Amino acid sequence: MTDTMTEQRGASGAVLVTLAAAAFLMTLDSSVMNVSMATVATDVHTSITGIQTAITLYTLVMATLMITGGKVGSMIGRRRAFAIGCVIYGCGSLVTGLATSLPVLLLGWSLLEGMGAALIMPATVALVATNFAPAERPRTYGLIAAAGAIAVAAGPLLGGAATTYGSWRWVFFGEVAVVGLILVLSRRVVDAPVTARVQLDVVGTLLSVLGLGLAVFGVLRTSEWGWISQRPGAPAPLGLSASFWLILAGGLIVWMFILWQQHRIARSREPLMRPSMFANPQLTGGLVMLLFQFMLQAGVFFIIPLFLSVVLELSAIETGLRVMPLSIALLVSAIGVPRIWPQTSPRRIVRVGVLLLLGGIVALMSGIELDANAAVVGVPLLLVGLGMGALSSQLGAVTVSAVPTSESGEVGGLQNTATNLGASIGTALAGSILIGALSASLLTGIQQNPAVPDSVKSTATVTLAPGAPFLSDSDLRARMDDAGVDPTVTDAVVAENRRARIQGLDAALGSLAVLAVVALILTGRVPRRSTMDTVDPTTE
Repeated sequence: MTDTMTEQRGASGAVLVTLAAAAFLMTLDSSVMNVSMATVATDVHTSITGIQTAITLYTLVMATLMITGGKVGSMIGRRRAFAIGCVIYGCGSLVTGLATSLPVLLLGWSLLEGMGAALIMPATVALVATNFAPAERPRTYGLIAAAGAIAVAAGPLLGGAATTYGSWRWVFFGEVAVVGLILVLSRRVVDAPVTARVQLDVVGTLLSVLGLGLAVFGVLRTSEWGWISQRPGAPAPLGLSASFWLILAGGLIVWMFILWQQHRIARSREPLMRPSMFANPQLTGGLVMLLFQFMLQAGVFFIIPLFLSVVLELSAIETGLRVMPLSIALLVSAIGVPRIWPQTSPRRIVRVGVLLLLGGIVALMSGIELDANAAVVGVPLLLVGLGMGALSSQLGAVTVSAVPTSESGEVGGLQNTATNLGASIGTALAGSILIGALSASLLTGIQQNPAVPDSVKSTATVTLAPGAPFLSDSDLRARMDDAGVDPTVTDAVVAENRRARIQGLDAALGSLAVLAVVALILTGRVPRRSTMDTVDPTTE
């Protein structure tokens, strides 16, 4: 009996390592590329804008194909979808590592890796439901989420080290090797049987891809185009931001997608997704909280590296080391909460998690000042990490336990759509508020500073109208020296920029604090009953 239990634990451990490694890879790319953009742009003969386009398209491809990826997994088997996704992702990593031009980079990273991730991530959610008992799922989901968070902190370390001592390409060649290891380990993953062969809803797929694609792309472009009002130089049909029209059009097409799904169900044809799933309060409550978790998470991961790398001018490696406590705290919380409080109400744990996030964000607001140093982020990031770990330990299990195991693939698609949408909104919201507050504060400071000549004030008014760049003191001084600005004026503008940066960071963090309060109000949708006590609906 003991040998059997040991064997089962070994198998579960291998499955956990397999799925966590996949989650690590899915998150690693963006954090690696963020610190290596200048070098990558030079090597593939493009601009920083070209690399940012690749990052945007990677997010876009993932977000638009998640629902379809979840359905494909239920049609061909979750383990097979997972394996196929890994092969596609590995091919994308290889192409990215070999890329010598932007089109090849877009093919490998944005398209192939995005398509692979859209198959892997929903399958991962479903495979947890298949391979782990209800009592083990909260901890498992938490550890998989922790693997992704660790990748966010490890990305700058790996990217910075690879770029400094070798080449950024090593990271992607390393991913190919990790994918090979994942494929070998995936043989121990138990697959859920495919009960019926159905045809893929092609019309539904096109509608979901188009609707989600337009909406997510609109959100991603808000930092340059604005949310509703026109920004100078940005496209503005009928006087409103192009982002507004894209988000509106995307929402309407998603509504058409839902109508089409209802039409297929009425004709007894297999839909891509069952709209009736949204009538399940536990499922919708979990999805809403996942949306808010990733809005807050992405916002923090956007703001803190900016403070460390731009305001304090730390290197990529130093920035990664300062963010690492958040990942460690998340890992400890994700493991510890289900183990220490296995029967505690998910609603209570989620509320505590949101309160910890709120506390960490408020602590960051009070700690980030003009003369602050890197140490001020330590305790706040520990609070944020503990809060994220608490949420991660519950929300995955809450959503999946709301439906029969046979529908876990579809839930995986919805879950990852919510997380990608949340991350896009969180980054865009934090970025637009940061730049807006920075621009307004900097412009006001320059206009009111007697050391700045009138000619510079009028130039600043025109220059800052589209939005001020978030620059370090060194970069700003270098730009003004290149422009031949008087050193006294440069000192005055740099001083105003320092104050404006802090106000911009505080404004962005303040918006996240408001989101955390809204999330706290919405925790009432999370069930009180522990997911460990939930009976699989297929067995009732």
